[in-house]
Amino acid sequence: MPSDGAVVKSKSKQRSHHARDSDVMYVRGDLDGENTLPANIRSRLYDLFDHIEKEFQNLYVENVALQEKVDQLNERLELALDRQLDKDADVSEIAPKGGKNKPSQFSQKIKTTYKASTSKIVSSFKTGSSGCQLVREYKGHRDGVWDVCWCPSTDGIIGTASADHTARVWDACSSSCLLQYMGHTGSVNSIKFHPYNQLVVTASGDNTAHIWMAAVTPSNQEKAHSSEDEVDMSEKEDMEEAADHVESAVIRTPSTELRGHTSVIIAADWMAAGDQIVTASWDRAANVYDAATGELLQSLVGHDQELTHASTHPSQKLVVTSSKDTTFRLWDFRDRSMHSVNVFQGHTESVTSAVFTAGDKVVSGSDDRMVKVWEIKNMRSPVATIRLDSPVNRLSVSPAHNVIAIPHDNRHVRLYDLAGNRLARLPRGNRLGHKRMVCATAWSDKEVTPGCNLFTCGFDRKVLGWSVNLEKENKDKDKDKDRD
Repeated sequence: MPSDGAVVKSKSKQRSHHARDSDVMYVRGDLDGENTLPANIRSRLYDLFDHIEKEFQNLYVENVALQEKVDQLNERLELALDRQLDKDADVSEIAPKGGKNKPSQFSQKIKTTYKASTSKIVSSFKTGSSGCQLVREYKGHRDGVWDVCWCPSTDGIIGTASADHTARVWDACSSSCLLQYMGHTGSVNSIKFHPYNQLVVTASGDNTAHIWMAAVTPSNQEKAHSSEDEVDMSEKEDMEEAADHVESAVIRTPSTELRGHTSVIIAADWMAAGDQIVTASWDRAANVYDAATGELLQSLVGHDQELTHASTHPSQKLVVTSSKDTTFRLWDFRDRSMHSVNVFQGHTESVTSAVFTAGDKVVSGSDDRMVKVWEIKNMRSPVATIRLDSPVNRLSVSPAHNVIAIPHDNRHVRLYDLAGNRLARLPRGNRLGHKRMVCATAWSDKEVTPGCNLFTCGFDRKVLGWSVNLEKENKDKDKDKDRD
């Protein structure tokens, strides 16, 4: 584990960017300190080190170019697959029974594997990204961004948590950074706004969680909006490039510090009433704190391995915790005299996140490349299972439309409904989407017009705002059902 407590996944998703330089400096300093080698040999060694460094730089540039070519080829492959599916679907619908024109083996394989009609699969690809558009990018973080959230109490505000030891508050409409929190000494792994005011809780690799006030005034937002309205479209790119240099307010001290964990705190969330906070840690425990005093009220133990996430119900005193032990647990605090615990073993690998829907369901995602939907009242077996092609990270569910936004290790974000039907995939190309794994997603509870209603963040330092037309996606899904 790094000394600063930064989050490092078991699949080695993080890499040290400075290992080579530090090793070289160590060797050089060691040689200089001993002074046992002749000057000409030391000079020769330094020349060799410089040569090796240049060779590594050249290899890095070549690898970047090759990666871009691979991305382009993957995009072409997906397009070719869509065309093949279209062709096979047309043949299967036109050819009469017993005729000479039979569907291809590829089409038959799709049918038998997924037990669904070819036309339905093709239609899901056709509507894949038609209702999804990239609207904004929020620039400023200097390392991977682990979490993103929407502020429910203030219109047009989002928050982000990054491995660069900072959390940021943004104007969602103008892409302006309004506030930076720099009170942590480790990676900031999660961020959540209070349900009714501008308090924020952040969890960190420094083994603490901090409560602080995101004092964003209307004048800050009006200034950001007016500065954007005064420029035309041709100047917006220059404005975005200069976003890194815009000064924003900085907070360095929390109003309340939550202590009690002995390892990295990976997530924190507010209880429905906003009076308590639950935290999840790598020390295998989840703690419940009094938000006003910071007092540790209860420690929730039982998981066999590190916790990966904790989430609370939007209106009831329910908590769900997920863990690397392949389980997630439901904790019920509705009865003050006792709390019940239910353990669910629905996955075969680490459960990376589990969240509540606006109703009575839980959605869990895992490294086993599956997302499952569960009924709280009867969680013996999932009501829907979504099988995917890449491990799942910190997913979210839209409160108004119950659409699941699933972030993947393979840089994609896919949208599904609670019945397990695929609705869309966010577009990703040379200039669109994420370049590295997508760490988290967050929905806003506002309408899609005129701005963003879905936000994503990734280890490529990007925070992106998307416009997803959920009404269109739902209509397309209904058409598919009618056609079937």
